[in-house]
Amino acid sequence: MSIPSPRWRRRLLITLLAVPLYTACSATWLKTSGQVQSADWRTASREPAGLAPDPATTSEAIVQVYAARAVRWRGYFGVHTWIATKAEAAAHYTVHEVNGHRLRRNGTALVTSQRAPDGYWYGNRPTLLAELRGPEAADAIVRIEAAVADYPWPDTYRVWPGPNSNTFTAHVLRAAPALRTDLPPTAIGKDYLGFAPVARLPSGTGAQLSLLGVAGVAAGLEEGLEVNLLGLTFGIDPKDLAIKLPLIGRLGPDGD
Repeated sequence: MSIPSPRWRRRLLITLLAVPLYTACSATWLKTSGQVQSADWRTASREPAGLAPDPATTSEAIVQVYAARAVRWRGYFGVHTWIATKAEAAAHYTVHEVNGHRLRRNGTALVTSQRAPDGYWYGNRPTLLAELRGPEAADAIVRIEAAVADYPWPDTYRVWPGPNSNTFTAHVLRAAPALRTDLPPTAIGKDYLGFAPVARLPSGTGAQLSLLGVAGVAAGLEEGLEVNLLGLTFGIDPKDLAIKLPLIGRLGPDGD
């Protein structure tokens, strides 16, 4: 067996030092910027953030896609995503999401409820990723409901590399490309495709190649160019002049 050269040993040492340093700096930034809350999840806020129109005064159909930092330590690494819909003249929203805790309790991770569509995710403020209104939204709702019913992994949940809440959202969005949603690079699990190595991107504007969500590449008009390594996303988005990084997310004019 050949012995690595001093140059390669230095590169390996730099890499081993850079990873924990980047992680520590990212976690500190997320904490100080208020993106990740440390409150007890049992008492953390689930109040509406004021991002969803009031059904009492908004008759038109609405579809919204949200992301918020995950609960506890997971929030430093990734987000939880969900989809909210309101049919025309409906008195309430319907929220579709996947929750690992519900799997142990109910035998399925798939949850459809009437909770606040823009509610804080256990203390973490949501970000509105995409929205449709009117006839386009009404058409998308039909597609979304069919995709929810067709989700292939309701009885399986894995934080990494998937399937999880972000796998579910990506699956549903592929059926509703009018939303043109670019899921955050911190949506770990969005690239999990099961044993199917190729799929359309959630935005509907490109395609991706993925090996069980552990490694892959993606290219699209909305997503730009992404590389997935061990479930972590690195990428560039020329359309929005942004770069995509693990833990931190998007850096650019429209970054989270």
